Amino acid sequence: MNTYSQLTKLHPETSTKGDRASSDIRKIGLNPNFWYPLARSKNLRVSKPLAVSFAGEPIVLVRPEKGDLFALEDRCAHRQVPLHLGVIRGERVQCHYHCWTYDRHGSCVNVPYLDSEKQLPNGVRSYPTREAYGLIFVYTGDVNALGFSQFPEVSTFANSKYKTRMLDRPIACHYSFMHENLMDMNHQFLHRSLMGSIRATLLDIRSGDDWVEVDYTFSRLAGKQPLGEKFMIGDRKNTGDNSNEIDKMTIRTGYPYQNLKFWTAGNSEPAIDLWNCYVPTDREQRQNQTYGLIMIAKPDIRGLIHLLWPFITAFTNGIFAQDREIVEAEQRAFDLQGHDWNHEISPAILQLRDLLIRKGNPF
Repeated sequence: MNTYSQLTKLHPETSTKGDRASSDIRKIGLNPNFWYPLARSKNLRVSKPLAVSFAGEPIVLVRPEKGDLFALEDRCAHRQVPLHLGVIRGERVQCHYHCWTYDRHGSCVNVPYLDSEKQLPNGVRSYPTREAYGLIFVYTGDVNALGFSQFPEVSTFANSKYKTRMLDRPIACHYSFMHENLMDMNHQFLHRSLMGSIRATLLDIRSGDDWVEVDYTFSRLAGKQPLGEKFMIGDRKNTGDNSNEIDKMTIRTGYPYQNLKFWTAGNSEPAIDLWNCYVPTDREQRQNQTYGLIMIAKPDIRGLIHLLWPFITAFTNGIFAQDREIVEAEQRAFDLQGHDWNHEISPAILQLRDLLIRKGNPF
């Protein structure tokens, strides 16, 4: 197996990239030229506008009685009153204050007290929207950018061999902490109360212009396998680091999304397939809304997954809660210090940081 020192020799560029990344990674904004989930589909009701945001930019989502949903800048051009306070009439939004009316393209189409001979005022910005995987995606960037044509693919979502759980939670940290937390599996000590003593072994790192991918395997040093984990992946079958058949986890940040797949030894299909997107909600990007889809392979016994689901949910909730607590502690430390003082040594995280800096936008 490759050790950290061996992998660093294989990827010597990570040392210089890491020096550059560590100084300003928390001051890099997320690139808006991609599709981002801003709400769950079930939360947008017909004719009930929903307020959301991307990096502090207020957006209102509208699902009319007829026609496709749409998204507008959540401020009336008149007095800047949020449009989500208004009324939906057909496919139009009426401002709650003076009834200025906007169509799905953001054009102002009516001002009740304006002389009919006068030109209507300017409208508000509209945003492209798409609905998929039980989520509402909004594109807030330049439609001429490459990201507009690159809608995220989550193929396992529609696979009947898997049961999907939706993840949806606000987390008080910069999105980069989330990417690092998932990609650096050496933090298993954090989860010792739930998982016992686990050792992660880094197998390989691969990267391209807009992605970084890392492989791990795991061995249990002490403690029993928790039920929630066992119901997700079965019994661990690793016979040691020299085994030809080992459990393997692959984590990939394909900017700006992140995936995790876990294969048990000898299986060609993953037992777990996780897709995550971390969406900053405030202008300073110190808060993010994490949306995720975790697909768990169903056991061979029909219907058994539904009986196991409460155990799986409790186990994953415990892991996510510990991760949330630690990344929010990292954010508080950064806010107190004003700079990133991290002494990072993982070649995978150093490459990840470089990717997030190159693809992101400095504040």
